[in-house]
Amino acid sequence: MLKQLVTEYLDTRRALGFELYEPERALHAFAEYATARGEAHVRAATAIEWAGSANTAGQRSRNLHTIALFARHVRAEDPRHEVPSNKVFPRVPRQLMPYIYSLEESRRLIEAVGTLGMPGSMRELTAQTVIALLFATGLRISEALALDIDDITPEGC
Repeated sequence: MLKQLVTEYLDTRRALGFELYEPERALHAFAEYATARGEAHVRAATAIEWAGSANTAGQRSRNLHTIALFARHVRAEDPRHEVPSNKVFPRVPRQLMPYIYSLEESRRLIEAVGTLGMPGSMRELTAQTVIALLFATGLRISEALALDIDDITPEGC
C-alpha cells in the first residue's frame, strides 16, 4: 500500500513541476522499510527511526522532512497516517564550497564587465574597478559596496 501511495505522490508532485531525485530515493527506501515491518500506513515512530539511521545530521533532517511532507499528503485522504514532527532532527544549513577563479577567468570576467555600457563610461569603469577590487582583496561584495573615501589612507591601505 505504501509503495503505491509513494508512486502516486511522486507522480502528483512531478505533474506540478517538481524534480524529485533525492526525495524519490528516500520515499521508496522508507516505504520498503515500513512494509518490511508490516506497516501499511505512515507511523511517526517508524519515520523517525528510519530517518535516524542516516549517516549524517543533514541527511537525517532531510529524510524526515521528506517523509513529513509525504505523510501530510496521504493523511488528507486517510487519517490513519501519522505526520512526524520536523523538529526531531535539527535542520543543518548546506555549506556551499567556494569557487576560486583562476587568473585567466578573473581577467576574462573583468573584460566582460567592460561591455556593460559605452566604452570608457563611468558605469563600465566602476564595474571593472569593483570586480578587480574583489579579486585583489577578497572582500565580499557588501564590504566593497560599503567602502567610503575615508577608508583609504594616504599610504593607500
